[in-house]
Amino acid sequence: MAGNADLILTKNAVLQKINQLLGSLQEKQKGYIIHHSIQLPIEVLRSSPKISKGENYNGFPYQLLDYPKFFEKANIFAVRTLFWWGHFFSITLHLSGKYKTAAEQPLLRSFAALQENGFYCSVNNDPWKHDFDAVNYTLLQNFSREDFEQLVTDKPFIKLAKKIPFEQWDMAEDVLFDYFKEIMDIAGN
Repeated sequence: MAGNADLILTKNAVLQKINQLLGSLQEKQKGYIIHHSIQLPIEVLRSSPKISKGENYNGFPYQLLDYPKFFEKANIFAVRTLFWWGHFFSITLHLSGKYKTAAEQPLLRSFAALQENGFYCSVNNDPWKHDFDAVNYTLLQNFSREDFEQLVTDKPFIKLAKKIPFEQWDMAEDVLFDYFKEIMDIAGN
């Protein structure tokens, strides 16, 4: 395999397509926030989109788009779109500190819609775990309202996410954008 240059060329071509997809998605996201007057904290609105990549998230390459975003040690507001090689695309609303506190009531009011729309909720104590296995995420349909309320009020962070399997590759950008709009409708309340 080490002598097969086509493997690396194919990988590079796939990652280039993902980079283009994320670049196009970030433009749509920026436009949506501007044209729909989404109410977000000023420091979050001032953030610029950032596309990052790496070779080893649990052994696999990845690319991610953070937008909108604001990262401070105790206060995080981020919408993270992730491509994880061999696994899935995902989009996650990640809140901690003052942003989590401000979003608690809107999230609780949105519980039924979040359940209905297939959102997952992080149940892990590590906010940087992105895999959708049972130790990291649980489908909100499996939560009672009381369980969700306890999680939202007791945890130092909240992460709500959706994933898109690679079988939906051709529709990934549109689906991710639709999920982004759902997240903004919740976060911008």
